[in-house]
Amino acid sequence: MNNLSKLYINGQWEDWNGETLPVHEAATGDVLAQVPAAARSEMRRAIEAAHKAFEAWSETTLEQRLSVLKQLHTGLTERAGEIAEAISREVGMPLKLARQIQAGLPAAITESYIKMLPDFAFSEQVGNSEVQYTPVGVVGCITPWNYPLHQVILKVVPALAAGCTVVLKPSEIAPSSAYILAEILDRTDLPAGCFNLVSGLGQVVGDELIKHPDVSMVSFTGSTRTGHLIAHAAADDFKRYALEMGGKSASVVLPDADLKAAVKGTVSNCLLNSGQTCTALTRLLVPADKHDEACQLAAEAVAKMTPGNPMEETTRLGPLASAEQRDRVLDFIRIGVDAGATLVAGGPEAPEGLDQGYFVKATVFGNVDPDSKIAQEEIFGPVLCVIPYQDEADAIRIANGTAYGLSGAVWSGDADKAKKVAGKLRTGQVFVNGGAFNPLAPFGGFGHSGVGREFGKWGLEEFLEVRSLQL
Repeated sequence: MNNLSKLYINGQWEDWNGETLPVHEAATGDVLAQVPAAARSEMRRAIEAAHKAFEAWSETTLEQRLSVLKQLHTGLTERAGEIAEAISREVGMPLKLARQIQAGLPAAITESYIKMLPDFAFSEQVGNSEVQYTPVGVVGCITPWNYPLHQVILKVVPALAAGCTVVLKPSEIAPSSAYILAEILDRTDLPAGCFNLVSGLGQVVGDELIKHPDVSMVSFTGSTRTGHLIAHAAADDFKRYALEMGGKSASVVLPDADLKAAVKGTVSNCLLNSGQTCTALTRLLVPADKHDEACQLAAEAVAKMTPGNPMEETTRLGPLASAEQRDRVLDFIRIGVDAGATLVAGGPEAPEGLDQGYFVKATVFGNVDPDSKIAQEEIFGPVLCVIPYQDEADAIRIANGTAYGLSGAVWSGDADKAKKVAGKLRTGQVFVNGGAFNPLAPFGGFGHSGVGREFGKWGLEEFLEVRSLQL
């Protein structure tokens, strides 16, 4: 891929001769590529292109927009192997999983909108009024590095489907898949200016994007701290915004649950993508009299997740995405030890034989104080906190006892009881007894985990304004 050193503005690849940002391989720390550290002027030109393209694109037929999405889906499918390898190298997810998740999900989500759009009511009759759902305008998309293409697709596909135009600022840590997306879209019938890609630093091009008056909406996935800044900036200009941010999700194991299955499911979820997942079940809540057994089961589960090269088919736990993230996670592990939590497995030392790259041992803490730092703050690494509780009310109190509310889980031998407890969790989604993730259901958070929803019709509605014609 030769376009990583360029910008994509108004349907054209532009050479960049200014400052660049290094992209590192997670397993070795080696520099894979350099991407532009674009200036505000480039972002302004991208926004201008999207603004000029909006009127014509917003008036296209649903069939025209569907045609572009079908071409996009074909391109994503054809380049799935390349996408998986690029993300595996940049982020550290094992290649076998990256094929299914990092490359598979974007294609599946695109297909879900292709199937859903023909039945979506862009207008409806209410009494003497025709209620219309119309595109919001130019959308600024700011996306993270942990699921780099998946998070981009969740914004770009419904935005384009709604009739919006897009300016994307991808993460500079894992940008390759966004460039592959731009190459695919460049070969579709999407008119020039409808999609633009500008790489660079958040405090430069990201700041320009969220504050520019011609941007009608900002869709962001990332840290709560950055989301807070975006919300304030958007409020100054009355922009629409959708924020999907951090999480500290609880997996509540009720006394009658299959403890072994619950611990295994929780550990697998917690360690997915080396814990670099906003929905990760990082707090395992168990009855106090089952705490020690749960810790032992968790230790046995993580023992099977030894870190290794993500490009090898047998690897189940890869490195973290950057040196900064690795160091942050190691600091949290040391904080947990210093605070008196029981180190059941793992620890802050580098995994044996993996001194290069950004590897961290899968770590389990027991007897964790629910109010401690490691139980309250998002670590974003392979760290599980086992927290004992006294009764069901105590478990619910602990589960709801953080600023976050993105995901969660409940395990019980009684399905109705599990649903009842799940309904008391202040969180955007709850996995009940290991229920499967549903890409057609709404996804988003309560509290500091976000504003707005993604996936399915809810994801499309984020990019639509409502207008009434009184007839």
